[in-house]
Amino acid sequence: MDAPTAFRQQLLGAIPRLRRYARSLVFDTSAADDLVQTTLERALAHWHQFDQRRDIIVWTLSIAHNAFMDERRREKRMTVVDHGEGPDPLDALPAVGHDVGLRMDLLAALARLPAEQRQPLLLVTLEQLSYAECAEVLRIPVGTVMSRISRGRAALRELLDGRGPAAGRSLRRVV
Repeated sequence: MDAPTAFRQQLLGAIPRLRRYARSLVFDTSAADDLVQTTLERALAHWHQFDQRRDIIVWTLSIAHNAFMDERRREKRMTVVDHGEGPDPLDALPAVGHDVGLRMDLLAALARLPAEQRQPLLLVTLEQLSYAECAEVLRIPVGTVMSRISRGRAALRELLDGRGPAAGRSLRRVV
């Protein structure tokens, strides 16, 4: 049975936020579009599981997060040796515009954060989810969300100040 029109309309309304979140996860427009496509396909396939009392944004961001994590696990299994740095986050930037240097610095700093810190930080600050909604999307306790956001903000500040992670501390440390 196909998804009802009302559900499809809600899903269409969620696409811009899904796209923004996907781009912040993968720093590659093409890969982000693939992630959004996967998310929309999964949402349509499982529309009957959506509780209309919930916010469709939280539900679809959960699906996007799970699809992203599935892809990361798949890549880990398939990758024997990876000597590359991954996609250049600066490729996602437009060539012109206001504050391009600041955006380049911010994107580069965000790319250096571990996904475990970047994801909750972006969900709360960019997508304006509550800590509880973020915890639901990421399927982690609220306290862990708070800790990761705190560490992510501190690491981001250090990176943007040109200090990098504090001596003896790694950016990869997560709760």
